[in-house]
Amino acid sequence: MEEQKASEEQSKFAFWKRNKKNKAEEEKHAKSWLREWIDALVFAFIAAAILRSLIFGSYKIPTGSMEQDLLIGDFLIVSNLTYGARTPMAICIPFTQVCLPGVKLPSTRLPGFRDVERNDIIVFNIPWEVKPISQKTNYIKRAVGVAGDTLELKEKILYVNGEQEEYHEGVQRFYNLQLNQGVRLSNAKMESVGAGTIGGEGRYVRQMSQNTYQVNMTSDVANVVRSWPEVDSLSYFMFEENEPVYPYIQSAGNFSKAFRNHDNFSEIVVPFEGQEIQLDNSNWYIYQDLIERYENNSVEREGNDFIINGERTNTYTVKQDYYFAMGDNRDNSEDSRFWGFVPKDHVIGKAFIVWMSLDGFVPRFSRVFHIID
Repeated sequence: MEEQKASEEQSKFAFWKRNKKNKAEEEKHAKSWLREWIDALVFAFIAAAILRSLIFGSYKIPTGSMEQDLLIGDFLIVSNLTYGARTPMAICIPFTQVCLPGVKLPSTRLPGFRDVERNDIIVFNIPWEVKPISQKTNYIKRAVGVAGDTLELKEKILYVNGEQEEYHEGVQRFYNLQLNQGVRLSNAKMESVGAGTIGGEGRYVRQMSQNTYQVNMTSDVANVVRSWPEVDSLSYFMFEENEPVYPYIQSAGNFSKAFRNHDNFSEIVVPFEGQEIQLDNSNWYIYQDLIERYENNSVEREGNDFIINGERTNTYTVKQDYYFAMGDNRDNSEDSRFWGFVPKDHVIGKAFIVWMSLDGFVPRFSRVFHIID
């Protein structure tokens, strides 16, 4: 009996031992499986973060400043490789704007395929915000002027190096539309040519008086509307050269203080690396943000003299290239006409393709995989 009892005890112990071993192996297998999944997710997260920062990014168009080329609700792929990706400028949580405060990393731009070319549509950090560069708001505009270009804006028309800017099909401006007496403007007729809706959002059509309207449209649409028999006259809505527009003059940054309104400005050269600028009171506001904020110099002014980093001088040598950016929806775009030049270190990448587009919650299938010119 005792031998039988001892044998049963041994059997129970052996079963318990085998069971414990099996459970340990199962737990080990489960931990190994979980660790593999965690490792894979961490790797995928890090890889996606690297791809987004160094190769491409995805952005959504929130405003109509680039209509009709880019629409509100367009989702873009932006190539960071084209101009060369920027190395990290701060320690941030990937895919967010949450960064470690007060920490600024030394940054450089990796080699790219080419420099920004005139009329590229670029994504950049808005210069005038007082934040680390990579944490500033992302803007998208057309680079109408590159480093070294001479620009002039006369009666709403931009001249680049003495010639009228290149034609872009989607560029819109406000026009004054005067109808013949007793005629009313038709919603349906305006919509049929792509000029918007009467009483709609401000960037389309505004009724100024019984027979007068302010209409936002492209030059191609304007030529069609001008031919209608009910139209008495059609001309640009614009401010006279010396007419002050105080909301413009007092806009963000200092650049606009050098001019009277955003329909006219005298010749300026888009700054370039190595350029020597002759400073005086007449051009100080054009270059103030460049010298003080973007290139980190301390400046004091005494009459018509300047003291830069403790040295009295009336010249300044520019440290990097700059660009002049404007929206294609010219009278509904706060751009370089307001706040000045875009520094090269603020440029993120070149807009490449619309991969998805939503009108509210309704997909615009015609714009899926639309290549951005």
